[in-house]
Amino acid sequence: MIHYPDTSFLCSIYRQQDHTDRAVEIRENLSELLHYTALLEFEFFQATELQVWLYSNDKTRGYSRKEANTMIRNWETDVAAGINRQVPFDMDAVLRLSRSFSVQMTSSGGHRTLDILHVATAVHLGAKKFLTFDGRQKVLAEYAGLEVVG
Repeated sequence: MIHYPDTSFLCSIYRQQDHTDRAVEIRENLSELLHYTALLEFEFFQATELQVWLYSNDKTRGYSRKEANTMIRNWETDVAAGINRQVPFDMDAVLRLSRSFSVQMTSSGGHRTLDILHVATAVHLGAKKFLTFDGRQKVLAEYAGLEVVG
């Protein structure tokens, strides 16, 4: 059974946050590797870089380059160790499904593009569970028929 995470889940694993204890508990209880795609990995890296930029402009926001480097290094260590497994996906199929979710849900739920793409990717991959701490993404994932864990 595929458990597919979103970026909020990954960030909670790789940086101490409000949901870190829960994310670590969920991950430790998975009966499989943590699946991800190149798209999810890109957003994780992008979110990390954005936090560095925020911190460089206002030390009360974001986090330092050192902390970002630690997050990325820990991610890459887990990938190399086989703890996280990159899976291929058909981006065209994901985009078609995303468009459908957008038409059906965005005007009433305010969903962001990447949130829709992550849920559509999970559905495309045949995931049964979606790992998130994001409220809007939870609504979208449930609409898509995924069990939300978070």
